Amino acid sequence: MSIEVREVKSRTDLKTFIYLPEKIHKDHKNWIPPVYMDEWDFYNPAKNSAYRHCDTIMYLAYRKNIPTGRIMGIINHKYNKTHNENNARFFGLECWNDHETATALTGAVEVWSRQKGMSRIIGPLGFSDKDPQGFMIEGFEMPMVIATNCSLPYMPSLIEQCGYSKEVDLFDYKIDVPEKIPEIYENIYQRARLNGGFIIKEFTSKKQLREYIKPVFRLINEAYAEIYGFAEIEEEEMDYMANRYMFILNPKFVKIVLDKEEKLAAFILGIPEVAEGIRKARGRILPFGFLKILTESKKSKMLTLLLGAIKEEYRNNGLDALLAIKMLETAQKEKMSTIDSHLVLETNLKMRREYEKVGGMVYKRFRIYQKTL
Repeated sequence: MSIEVREVKSRTDLKTFIYLPEKIHKDHKNWIPPVYMDEWDFYNPAKNSAYRHCDTIMYLAYRKNIPTGRIMGIINHKYNKTHNENNARFFGLECWNDHETATALTGAVEVWSRQKGMSRIIGPLGFSDKDPQGFMIEGFEMPMVIATNCSLPYMPSLIEQCGYSKEVDLFDYKIDVPEKIPEIYENIYQRARLNGGFIIKEFTSKKQLREYIKPVFRLINEAYAEIYGFAEIEEEEMDYMANRYMFILNPKFVKIVLDKEEKLAAFILGIPEVAEGIRKARGRILPFGFLKILTESKKSKMLTLLLGAIKEEYRNNGLDALLAIKMLETAQKEKMSTIDSHLVLETNLKMRREYEKVGGMVYKRFRIYQKTL
């Protein structure tokens, strides 16, 4: 093979790894660059505490000393132990439409995984399901949103040629913001509000959100425990993730439900879509990129739902309706036209029915692949 695979060992190597996708996606009009300040932190074990319970490796592929692709291997020991699995993961696979490069990169991670005693490899999947996951297989013509894997159309074919097959699909729904709240939600809302004694809390400043950050993450740990790919968020990671997204959060789109004892029962979090701002900033926050991102946040007409959870003991009590109505009311007030559901597992039939109940349509689909080692 004319491809040489080298392990990422130096800061220069890491810089090549981080910025290579910018070259690969040069003519990809829908591509959203990462926020590079975040990327440097994400790939830094001193900043990203997820490394503490994971083995990792990163490779770059070269042809005649010119980089042609990249890949990361991850073994999340904590997740494997909790879920009784023996899986490695590949993440961040990027290359041109080059079967030789794709084969060399996946092959290198497979060898590493076998040496570590793993029996299967899955991906694209990062440390957790909160990292961009899956290759897009439908919806390439649609605008991309943040925190999703903006892959090129040839990637599914390349990975299948390397011997990978479907593990699971994830759906992305598009929901038009209705002029009037659906009556079915209004009825559930009234029953839950009057009979449950729940308190709905809304926010006008980021300062007000601070006291709820860790309770929200603790609820995520509880509610997401059985969700595919989810890894428990440790206390230190909570601060890291909060700081990562706080600057683009709009407190108006955070809704919290408290129970009678004023303890967290449920929440939902959305952000005005800022992908176009990140694109205009070319992923650079400084010196003025953050202004482009904030400007886009203020004029965006799409709301992206990032996270949400209901405490198990309060499910089927109408809290989903409470959250949905409050979010829709704010979306109407802020003149949003559409909502992006973010990724929903194909097996999460309850959540899919909720989106379809308000007219949501699948407009993108992503696939996580697997291979037996």
